[in-house]
Amino acid sequence: MISSTLCAATQPKVKINTNLGAITLELYTDKAPKTVENFLSYVNESFYDGTIFHRVIANFMIQGGGFDQSLVQKMTKQPIENEAANGLSNEIGTIAMARTSDPHSATAQFFINVANNSFLNHTAPTVRGYGYTVFGKVIKGMDVVNKIAAAPTGAKGMFASDVPKDMIVIESIKLLTSPSDH
Repeated sequence: MISSTLCAATQPKVKINTNLGAITLELYTDKAPKTVENFLSYVNESFYDGTIFHRVIANFMIQGGGFDQSLVQKMTKQPIENEAANGLSNEIGTIAMARTSDPHSATAQFFINVANNSFLNHTAPTVRGYGYTVFGKVIKGMDVVNKIAAAPTGAKGMFASDVPKDMIVIESIKLLTSPSDH
């Protein structure tokens, strides 16, 4: 009975397997429940398998989860409500949802901060102040995140810049179910 209580009390963890190594994340269901539920629905459907980190900016962030290896954007579900007013900050090692200028437009794309990006934090419930929803943190594999962030980038496909010259593939993202998986 105690072990099931402990499992219920812990936050879900996922492992992002890339062609450069693995990144393990802890997700904050208590702070961003709709965002975590949305992200895990994509994980459970293997949506991210074979997608790439298509936008990499040193000293800022690495973004992925929306484009395949041909730089074709994948079809997504409906956008989710912005939960950036949850008290979490866009600091080194946190994962947040990418979105357009519409605060409530996040679908599948995410980014991992490689700098303290306080300008992305929620400041007010306005178009400019909504911020970007942080919903987890890297707990293992920050060396892989930093390796991705240091990748040489340039123009490719429809993107004028910031695409890694050598493709960085998200081979899979899996929900970890037991402590030995971590």
